Amino acid sequence: MLPNVISRKPACMKISLLALLFCFVASLAFSQAAQPTVTIKGNVLDSAASKPLGFVTVALQNAKTHAGIRSGLTREDGSFSLSANPAQPLEVAFVFVGYKTKIVPVTGAGLNIDIGKVMLSASSSQLQEVSVTAAKPLMKQEVDRITYDIQADPDSKQQSVLDMMRKVPLLSVDANDNIRLKGSGSYKILINGRESALMAKNPSDILKSMPAVNIQKIEVITTPPAKYDAEGLAGIINIITKRRVDQGYNVGIFTRFNSVYGAGYNVNGTFKQGKFGMAFFGGFGRSFNSTGGSQPTALGSTENIFATQTTISQSGTTFQNGNFHYGGTELSYEVDTLNLVTASVNFFGEDLNLHNLQLSNTDSLDVLKQTYYLQSTGHTHTLGFDGAINYQMGFKKSKDRLLTFSYKYSYAPNRQFNDNMFSDRFNYPAGLFPDYQQYNNAGNRDHTIQVDYAGPFIKRVEIEAGAKMILRNNYSNFHVDDRDTASQQYLTNNALTNDFNYHQDIYSLYNSYQVKLDKWTGKAGLRLERTAISADFISARVTTAPSYSNLIPSVSVQRSFKSSSVNLGFTQRIQRPGIFQLNPFVDSSNPAFISTGNPGLKPELDNTFDLTYSNFSKGSINIDLSYAFSNNSIQNVSSLHIEDVNNRTDTVTYTTFENLGTNKTLGLNINTNLSIGKNFTLNLNGQLNHIWLSGTFAGSQYKNNGFTGSGFGSMRYKFGASGFAFSFNAGYFSGNVNLQGRTADFIFNQYLVTKDFFNKKLTVGLAANNPYSKFYNLKNTTRTNDFYQETNTQVYNRSFALRFNYRFGKLKGDIKRNQHGIENDDTKGKDNGNKGGGNQK
Repeated sequence: MLPNVISRKPACMKISLLALLFCFVASLAFSQAAQPTVTIKGNVLDSAASKPLGFVTVALQNAKTHAGIRSGLTREDGSFSLSANPAQPLEVAFVFVGYKTKIVPVTGAGLNIDIGKVMLSASSSQLQEVSVTAAKPLMKQEVDRITYDIQADPDSKQQSVLDMMRKVPLLSVDANDNIRLKGSGSYKILINGRESALMAKNPSDILKSMPAVNIQKIEVITTPPAKYDAEGLAGIINIITKRRVDQGYNVGIFTRFNSVYGAGYNVNGTFKQGKFGMAFFGGFGRSFNSTGGSQPTALGSTENIFATQTTISQSGTTFQNGNFHYGGTELSYEVDTLNLVTASVNFFGEDLNLHNLQLSNTDSLDVLKQTYYLQSTGHTHTLGFDGAINYQMGFKKSKDRLLTFSYKYSYAPNRQFNDNMFSDRFNYPAGLFPDYQQYNNAGNRDHTIQVDYAGPFIKRVEIEAGAKMILRNNYSNFHVDDRDTASQQYLTNNALTNDFNYHQDIYSLYNSYQVKLDKWTGKAGLRLERTAISADFISARVTTAPSYSNLIPSVSVQRSFKSSSVNLGFTQRIQRPGIFQLNPFVDSSNPAFISTGNPGLKPELDNTFDLTYSNFSKGSINIDLSYAFSNNSIQNVSSLHIEDVNNRTDTVTYTTFENLGTNKTLGLNINTNLSIGKNFTLNLNGQLNHIWLSGTFAGSQYKNNGFTGSGFGSMRYKFGASGFAFSFNAGYFSGNVNLQGRTADFIFNQYLVTKDFFNKKLTVGLAANNPYSKFYNLKNTTRTNDFYQETNTQVYNRSFALRFNYRFGKLKGDIKRNQHGIENDDTKGKDNGNKGGGNQK
């Protein structure tokens, strides 16, 4: 059994921290309230039509430094009102899409200043950098998605993308850095609207090593429209990267040195000359599993088998380390004003070395029946590559009409080797249970061809239509070699050998319409998908070829008010099993607990209703209520198997995936961003779900339900013009409810101090992550009719990091990209809720 590591902070420490936090917030609020303030008000109008402009971003800035002080939106009648400390020169910046940015100096005396009517004129030019930086609102609610503007959050200079995701509405990150959307691990992550090799394997590795300064915004698409593939039950996370440059270049360098996870490096940049543009990024670092860190750590489990009163206890250490690297580039060539060619290449690579040492004891009625030590060493080599080319054609009579042709190739191989050796055996003879080696070569190859059309249909109505073909080949070739006791040579075990090819071809058509009225926006569409499958077990000489069709609707409606909106959406989503769930490779690296995929899995169909209220009058608040259900849920389940090895029986716990019963989730998410005075900001992001699960497995009926949730808070204080800023981030993740148990909860906290140098070109940060305890103990439980299992995993909790972010070059304009392209969001693959290898905080 594991040592009793700290799994909860002492109650007195929690109370002290909460009291200190309350006093800090109260003192800041009081100090700001005690200062005199001046209120600036006015009205914004269209200069041509003389009509009020609602929802214009209004930013109050320091007239000398152009540093942002307060920001907000105009009301529907064009009026606005902002307050600030008058002991500094002030100016107001007005930013609105399709209009020229305007900066008005604040003149006059008194505590109430009316700058009168501000006329904005239409323009297609890009916004000035200083205005954009000061004027961006953090969040935006659209008819089918919520957008979080990463660049509008000052913490983006020193935080990773994964850190920033904790602030995004509907998203949460657990102890193992698993990302959850509405508490679910079933979603797709896109980069610039496209599936990428970067996110195909271990997205957490990339996102926690990638600086947030690389990212423009994150979209959480709650009701994916018909143009997206129907996969991803909870929705889609779309990460938009920065690519701003105009006839020049821009380069950023980010490095970090972590006391536990070592160093990591990232470089990104953009370049444009004439009609040619290029954006690139890349990085590398060390990889560790959640329990690895830079030192071996403990893990263990206990399983009680009811019928025989048998207890299987395992304890030991695990150490997994290696390195990873990633990169990508996007090229753009503007042939002329109507023709655009773009191309992109992304890659990801990871090499991991594994070393486990495990003690296993089996006893019955307190009598030792079996024991052994198992030493496992192994290596995993993972690659991911994708390349795409797109041609976008405009029309002279209507530049809003676009026709796009796209092709994409993806290749993602994975090679795995494990060498397993036993020692100190008792009642576990080598003749029956020999040392063994495992080999697995798996992966997928995809070809995708797509055509998209978008443009106006009639007045106030826009249309999107297209067709798509995905030709996907998943493969897995695996075998197990047992050591012969006589010759000591390794011989192939034919019972654990197979070559598996899984062809999945998807043909789809989609059509959607969007209607924009003064206060209403509606979007509706249908997507028809035909899936043809051929599964070939070459070694077993078994072939199956099922196929099916789905007609997927999506409907979303938005009602806008003066400074708020209400959204209602409904969609159906498909979860097709990916290679990780289908792979029949039997992982027996722990002989008492083996796991495998299930090539017979069928797709899961999910129905989701979503209601969202957003208000941006003072700060911002989003409240989301959702309900989702499916009747063919894919669940990870375990059962006892009695194996007969050379006329000797042995009981093992067998874990796989099955289509089981119903999955219902009712969820509530609340997110708010507040400004308390000119230098203090507060972000709160909370989520509460109730889950109902039921299904029949191994002849038994299972039901489980319960509450899950997460809460995250972030506050930041900027010390005037000194360049110093302090941030405190803290969160709680309750864990998940599974059909046969639940996973562990987790507490997170972070202190971050930053300082800007050289006119904000260099930012240096010092972070303390979970400084109160070195380790945290995660407890997962599984309960069936036959056994109860408790697994304890010790994860690194405390770490310190030094971060440097340096930027140089010209920074104006945008690299032009095609507005439509391939988004292969149609397979789940490895559950996005499962953790990857690396950790770079």
